[in-house]
Amino acid sequence: MIVVVKPDASKERRDQLIEWLKGQGLDIHVSEGRFQTVLGLIGDTSQVDMELIESLDIVDSVKRITERFKNSNRKFHPEDTVIDVRGVKIGGGNFCMIAGPCSVETEDQIVAVAKAVKASGADMLRGGAFKPRTSPYDFQGLKGTGIELLKIASEETGLPIVSEIMSFSDLPLFEDVDVLQVGARNMQNFDLLKELGKVNKPILLKRGLANTLNELLMSAEYIMAGGNEQVILCERGIRTFGDYLRNTLDLSAVPMLHELSHLPVIVDPSHATGIARMVPPMALSAAACGADGLIIEVHNDPIHALCDGAQSLTPEDFDLLAEKIRRVREALA
Repeated sequence: MIVVVKPDASKERRDQLIEWLKGQGLDIHVSEGRFQTVLGLIGDTSQVDMELIESLDIVDSVKRITERFKNSNRKFHPEDTVIDVRGVKIGGGNFCMIAGPCSVETEDQIVAVAKAVKASGADMLRGGAFKPRTSPYDFQGLKGTGIELLKIASEETGLPIVSEIMSFSDLPLFEDVDVLQVGARNMQNFDLLKELGKVNKPILLKRGLANTLNELLMSAEYIMAGGNEQVILCERGIRTFGDYLRNTLDLSAVPMLHELSHLPVIVDPSHATGIARMVPPMALSAAACGADGLIIEVHNDPIHALCDGAQSLTPEDFDLLAEKIRRVREALA
């Protein structure tokens, strides 16, 4: 249930209403926008007298929310959420470019890529230290050593770090990682999500390859219900009848998620397509349809990459793409 408070209501009257609602055994989520204040009532609202609340002179309207996701719901929080990562903003009209290799391999590799993508305008550095792989015989990442190499690259360039966490037991290793990525395979790892709800770090939550938007938002709800409201949603392609690409990039998810939720939405065209030459057109399409950012794989030697070289752009190709994205963004402004 949400209660919309009139713009001219005094803070004292509003606070009295909040305390009274809390007295009904409810938690209250307060969202202060430019034109109105929305009180989100969390808990058992079945016994709440809607007519009584609506009759109060400071209340504009009262509505019941039928969707199961509450904290991530735009009805609870009409204004876009803007997440700040060491000065880099995502959401609310701020566009963020995240780039780097699928996997951290050596210090020379990650530092070279970090310097290259920063020169092209990337805002954050991505790199996998822990790699979930379909085959147990594939490269699984450098783990703790990979995190240390990411820190070196970050110190060299000033770029915030984005890296995937697979188990909450590894969290101590991620102390200096700025954004924790939950991969598609772990989107419904509810124990991990609940623990990340206790962490004061932004969480980049990827949609599972066979999951609905409602399921993605419910996974975000697990994190937010724990107290961590810094969630970034990521569309990275879903499994369909398509047989020429790794997945089907569902760009319709971007405007729909923006309609349903206040959380930032970014797109991963690298994992969606699995083919480097398909990444630029899909990245441009994502920018055109309103995504709040992109996460793109870039490798300085894709042919010899230990992980997903086929979908990785070279630094030169990323530089060309970044310029085209800037032009698309300017055209939409």
